[in-house]
Amino acid sequence: MEKTITDFDRALARVCECCPVCRTARKDPDGLAYRFVKGVEEDVCPFCRAYARVHGRKAHEKSP
Repeated sequence: MEKTITDFDRALARVCECCPVCRTARKDPDGLAYRFVKGVEEDVCPFCRAYARVHGRKAHEKSP
């Protein structure tokens, strides 16, 4: 069963797209920000979870 993506999900994902920590994590996979985001994204951050739902990849993963 596939979950539909709502406008609210898109709004939350946009916060993650603009987040300086998440942007740094996506840019530099060897850095501290990458390890931090990877550790908190699924359990703590609603913006990172929404990013994963909307974009189909984790918040710390590089864009294709």
